[in-house]
Amino acid sequence: MLTTKRFFLRALVALTSVCAVGLASAQEAESAMARVQRTKVLRVGAVAGAIPYFNKDLASGKWEGFGPDFSESLAQKLGAKVEYVETTWGNAVLDLQANKIDAMFGMAPTPARKEVVNFSETLFDNTYTAVCKKGYPQKTWEQLNTPETKIVVDVGSSHDQLATKVLPKAEVTRLENSGAATMALQAGRSDCQILVILLAQPLLAKRASIGTMYIPQPVYTAPVSIGLRKESDPAFQKATNAWLADVRTKGEVRSIILKNMEKLAGVPASAFPPEIKF
Repeated sequence: MLTTKRFFLRALVALTSVCAVGLASAQEAESAMARVQRTKVLRVGAVAGAIPYFNKDLASGKWEGFGPDFSESLAQKLGAKVEYVETTWGNAVLDLQANKIDAMFGMAPTPARKEVVNFSETLFDNTYTAVCKKGYPQKTWEQLNTPETKIVVDVGSSHDQLATKVLPKAEVTRLENSGAATMALQAGRSDCQILVILLAQPLLAKRASIGTMYIPQPVYTAPVSIGLRKESDPAFQKATNAWLADVRTKGEVRSIILKNMEKLAGVPASAFPPEIKF
């Protein structure tokens, strides 16, 4: 009798374990599109203080910026509401992998990231600029590519990647973040800082004394996309790309960018040179 009871208990434990594994597998297998359709919630990563991409109003708790505006538009297309999950640029890839968020707006599709997460089509192209100390003459990338030119970038960034590619002869200093790089420029330890225009314009709007922004020729751009969880079901990626094609056709990408640049960064549309396209 005791043996029978033991056998029954073992069988029950085994059955429970199998059910638990099966349930976990079913939950893991749910695609992003299926989850959004089931819950009517689109989970979006948001980075505090990342103006003009994201900004959280401390009084109201409301998120503003490119990311929230694009998120609300996509959610409306999907018949869902947005749930913002606070993250950092460094942790966003991990949050996508861990299924904590469905989308991360403003993410650069680097080769390393493409190995672990999916991406939408290009949301917009961010133009590279050179923010140079006052009085420094405007030059092409090739003219900047000399041993006498002191360039500063934030290490590991797309700015760093561009400098490595087009300025191999220049003296390039790589610092821990863009703020430290800006301080080096301001202190006169470098001639120019490489920055994409959506970071360069807000910087100069707040601290015009730092220098002057140029767009060296030829024009180089960095694609900005939407990071998505890597999964076998392409439904969410297809839906995101369909929405993106629609808002791009309507000119909404450009209008959202310019609106937030003026509202959050104090940069009017007239500040952008005519060759800048979004």
